[in-house]
Order: sequence, then structure tokens, then C-alpha cells
Amino acid sequence: MLSRILLVCLSLSVNSAASSLSCRWITAGKFKQHSEKYLELLDTMVSLCSQSLDDVHWRTLLYSAEDKLAFTAQVLKEMSVLFEEDHSSASWEENTVENFVNVVTQQADELRSCVSLSKKNKKLHMYFQRLSSHFLKKMGHSAEAWELIREEVKFHLERLYLLVTSATRTNQDPSH
Repeated sequence: MLSRILLVCLSLSVNSAASSLSCRWITAGKFKQHSEKYLELLDTMVSLCSQSLDDVHWRTLLYSAEDKLAFTAQVLKEMSVLFEEDHSSASWEENTVENFVNVVTQQADELRSCVSLSKKNKKLHMYFQRLSSHFLKKMGHSAEAWELIREEVKFHLERLYLLVTSATRTNQDPSH
């Protein structure tokens, strides 16, 4: 279900109207560079857990490029907050987790500076609250719980990259 919802969001992004968005952070390649870095850091944190997360409904309609960037910035910020929780039972190196949080936080801050919107998506915030309470806290912040979270975060980061690149591609195409 989650995959279908994200595919709908991505489809909407491809067909959305362009805005007057101009953001040097994205066009200078920094977004891509940071995206590659945090995905690499997540891969470094991999463990042997093979379970997957239950379907969680992540609903949002994204229309303009600015909406997409604001949404992405909030997701990144929520992820950084999530990874600041107790992860001592995970087999990850502390330095890798700190680097991941720093890269994700910088990416969120830079994207937030590219948009004029600052309204927080409450459903998105609740989604990350549920990840924290239903998986991490109920599973005692175990290594298995953190691996589930790491896999879910990686899944979302890969889709966010597609969302942002489609938003900037639409914005750069004068035929839209």
C-alpha cells in the first residue's frame, strides 16, 4: 500500500505545473551529492535483519515544485529526529550515525531555505511518531527495530530523490 501511495505521489509530481522555483542548492548538484552520501551511510549501517515494516499509510498530495521541496525538507527533518533516539543496541558505528544525521539535517535546512512554505504536514509528523512509538519504543530500541527503521528510511530517501529531481526537471522545462 505504501508503495502505491508513493507511486501516486511521484506520478503527480511528473504531471504537475512548474513554479518559479530557483534553488542553487539543487541545481549546483549539492542535493544529489548529499542524497548519495546519506544512502551510502545507511548502507554502511546494514545488519542481518530480514523483516520488513508493516504498511503505514503515508498520504500527501503534492502539486507544485515548492510543495514537493517543502515535503522533502520535512521528511528529512523528521528522519534526523528519529535517528537521534537511542540507537546504542544497533551494531552501527556512532560516527556513521552522526554523519548520517548531519547530512540529512543539512539537506533539510538547505531545502527549507529554497521554499517560502513553512506549514508542517501533521499526517507526515504522525507517521514518524508512529515509527518511533510502534517500532522503536515497543521493541525496546533493539537492533532489530533499528534495522526495520533503517530499511524504511532508505526506501523513503530513494523516493524523495526521485521526487526532488522530478520537481526540478519540471521547473527547468519551459514547455510546462
